[in-house]
Amino acid sequence: MSKILVIAEHSQGQLKLATGAAAACARDLAAPDSGTFEVLVLGENLAAVAAAAANYGAAAVLTADHAALKEPLADRYAHVIAQVVKERRADYVVAAASTFSKDVLPRAAALLDAAMVSDVIGLAQDAEGLTFRRVMFAGNVIATVRLAGAIKFLTVRSAAFDAPAATASASPVSAVTLDGAALPSLIEFNSCETKAAGRPDPTEARIVVSGGRALKNAEDFERLVGGLADKLGAAVGSSRALVDAGITPNSLQIGQTGKVVAPDLYIALGISCAIQHMAGMKDTKVIVAINKDPDAAIFEVSDYGLVADVYEAVPEMMGKL
Repeated sequence: MSKILVIAEHSQGQLKLATGAAAACARDLAAPDSGTFEVLVLGENLAAVAAAAANYGAAAVLTADHAALKEPLADRYAHVIAQVVKERRADYVVAAASTFSKDVLPRAAALLDAAMVSDVIGLAQDAEGLTFRRVMFAGNVIATVRLAGAIKFLTVRSAAFDAPAATASASPVSAVTLDGAALPSLIEFNSCETKAAGRPDPTEARIVVSGGRALKNAEDFERLVGGLADKLGAAVGSSRALVDAGITPNSLQIGQTGKVVAPDLYIALGISCAIQHMAGMKDTKVIVAINKDPDAAIFEVSDYGLVADVYEAVPEMMGKL
């Protein structure tokens, strides 16, 4: 009977929606042999986050609640995850594919000498056992991977697994026993930059409005991309070209080296869509593109395309809205 440990991700007291995808993957992993999954939440003052995680149908929600875990320092979090994996005798450790998991999970896997696979989009069972389907090379290749070893770590693309429906009864919550003095202290917390309040996180928003090279400066970006996003209650994104030009901050970048998003609607304004950018938004349900170049690559993947200058089309759209 498989035992799966899901690593929850949260920010400012709110559980990240992507954790639901990890829970859904854990449910699928546990189903063939009637296994179970548990959710581990790390941090400080976790009551609200634990209550939200208790609706996923887990056998238990485990809280590693300690002042030393207030900030997500990778060496400390990895130490605690490895400890819990040993105590709970977990066979799999699952988390959403994010910057958080990229930082923490490989360290925990190394402490346990465990194999790891990232960006999983599907599971399959064959005569030799379980295999994982993962994206590679900016989404151009889908690899089928088999992991060796008793313990296996994986991160999953949130668009590939639908979050489980809330259960009628909440999972029991129990605390993990921690020795704060024994936690590593090789990494020191310096500061944390957060996005301006008022707009959703692109990784969790239903609508994302993103701008590209056609935007000439930060003022135009905020007026056109930000203005349309505010009309729609959407998140804001950017291509790498604008980040490199200093027009937008790195926190807005969508793409292979930025954030991976999978909203219901993605509106691309003046984005030609290099393959690296496409890797960050190709799982969107509906893609709308506005670009004055009729041969722009974005039109090959968009559901709706408008050949027009964003400086003319976007103000007209906002006027109609």
